Amino acid sequence: MNRNLFLMEMKRNAFSLILWMIVITLLISLTMSMYRTFVENQSKILGMMSLVPKGALQFKGISNFTDLLSVLGFYAANNIIYMMVLGSIFAIVLSSNTLLKEEYNKTAEYLLTRPLTRSEIFFSKMAVVFLYIFLLNLVTALAGFICMELVKTVPFSIKAFLILSLYTLLLNLLFGAIGLFLSTLVKRPKPVTTFSIGLVLIFYFIYTLSKITESAAKIGYLSPFKFVSVDAINPAYKLDPWHLLYFIGISLILIAISHRLYNRKDIYT
Repeated sequence: MNRNLFLMEMKRNAFSLILWMIVITLLISLTMSMYRTFVENQSKILGMMSLVPKGALQFKGISNFTDLLSVLGFYAANNIIYMMVLGSIFAIVLSSNTLLKEEYNKTAEYLLTRPLTRSEIFFSKMAVVFLYIFLLNLVTALAGFICMELVKTVPFSIKAFLILSLYTLLLNLLFGAIGLFLSTLVKRPKPVTTFSIGLVLIFYFIYTLSKITESAAKIGYLSPFKFVSVDAINPAYKLDPWHLLYFIGISLILIAISHRLYNRKDIYT
C-alpha cells in the first residue's frame, strides 16, 4: 500500500463520505424523534397496523406490532433499512468507481508512470474504500445509539444493538467487495454507478419478495440481505457464525479475484 496515494484518495472522497453521513444521520434522527409519539398513540396505531399484511411487517424483521414498542425494535424496523440499503449503495458506488475513475478521468497514465505497482494502487484504493465504509457505519451507529438513549422509555440491549450494527457493517463491506470486483470486469472506461445502485436494489427486492411471499422464501438466499438478522429484540438474538463466515468469506474471495484481475487488466490511458 502506498501512503501518498492512500491520503490522496481519502481527500478525494472525503466530501462524499461526509454528505452520506449527514443524510443518513438526519434520517435516523428524524425517525427516532417519532418514537415517543408512536408509543403514546399505540392504541390508534395498532388499529391501522392490523390492516397491514403480516408479510409486509416480516420483511422489516417485525414479528408483531409489540416489537415496535421497544426502542431497539423500532430502530431496527425503521432505521436499519437506511444503513442496509443506503449504506450498501454508498459502499458499492464508492468501490466500483475508485479504480475506474483513473481511466475515465484520463489520469491512469500519470498514475501508472509513478513508481507504483498495480498491487500498491489496488490495495491503497481498497483501504480507503473499506475505511470509509467503516467510518460511515461507526458514525451512523453512534447517531442511532444516541437517539435511542434520548427517546427510550425502558433500557434496551446494547449487545443486541452492537450485533445489529456489525451485521450492517459486514453487509456494506460485502457490497464494497462486489463493487471492486465489478470495476475489474468493465472493459470500457466509464462509471458504473447506475448499474451498481440497480444491483443493490435488485438484491433488496429479492430479499423483500422472499420475506413477504412464502412460496418465494428460498429465493432470498440469492441476496446478501437475507443473511442480516434484524430481529434484535429476540432474547436468542446473536451473531450467527455461518452468516459471519458468509460475509467474510465471500468478501475475501471477491477481493482476491479483483486483485488478480486488476493486475492483468488492460488499463485505458
